Amino acid sequence: MKIEDDVKLDFADVLIRPKRSNLESRSKVNLNRTFKFKTRDGEAVWTGVPVMASNMDTIGTFRMATALQDHGALCAVHKYYSKDEWDTEMFGWLRNNSGQCGVVYTMGMGDANSNMNEIQKAQDILDTHRHIQFICIDVANGYTEKFVRYVEFVRKTFPRHILIAGNVVTREMTEALILAGANIVKIGIGPGSVCTTRKVAGVGYPQLSCIMECADAAHGLGGYVLSDGGCTCPGDVAKAFGSCGCSNYWNNWLTCRIGSAIYLPGGPSLLNLRVFEY
Repeated sequence: MKIEDDVKLDFADVLIRPKRSNLESRSKVNLNRTFKFKTRDGEAVWTGVPVMASNMDTIGTFRMATALQDHGALCAVHKYYSKDEWDTEMFGWLRNNSGQCGVVYTMGMGDANSNMNEIQKAQDILDTHRHIQFICIDVANGYTEKFVRYVEFVRKTFPRHILIAGNVVTREMTEALILAGANIVKIGIGPGSVCTTRKVAGVGYPQLSCIMECADAAHGLGGYVLSDGGCTCPGDVAKAFGSCGCSNYWNNWLTCRIGSAIYLPGGPSLLNLRVFEY
């Protein structure tokens, strides 16, 4: 075993040093960004707030996608909806929403048979709902050659989509996934409050250092990273952005549900969260 003794940081280990600004108020901060992605069919462009609700089955719902659409943010819809449910929900969603589609299609990876089932289901849904730009390949362990080959296959199958793949926490796997065809690499193992990977498997990496190192690797290849987990307050999100993360993935702390309503940290409006330009 090799022990790495250089400093690795988590969100709680740092604070953002303030700097003079010409902004009159935090309310003047513009959270919208424009991103350009290279796909096999050319360049894809997305403009919005680079924050995404995770694909957990109690969070990545169409109700959440509708709530975030009003603020220009994204929602990774969980993979347990059937094709019929997708059709019903998306047709209703389109009637009530305008602008760029904030729905992210999520798929997993299994054995050879289940992989083809995942691909077929994705083709059926994405062929019907062609306004969906993003695909998220979500697996528990991104450190397998099988996963890299799967990302390559999904990229060839869906050449026009913006492809997200993860999770990993190191430079070399970030680079491998981008070279395999991913536009965005989802990074983070074990930082979430409900994730037991670090306790059960002893595997993980401090999230702030993970973002800084993986973002540097991704940007060198024209890709981006999506920080997944570890944010316990809006300040952690600001630190994630400031550490060169391109977007943030929210899970358990994003939603506090009371009855049928969805409340976001700091109040009902996502814009109560101010993230300074990075």
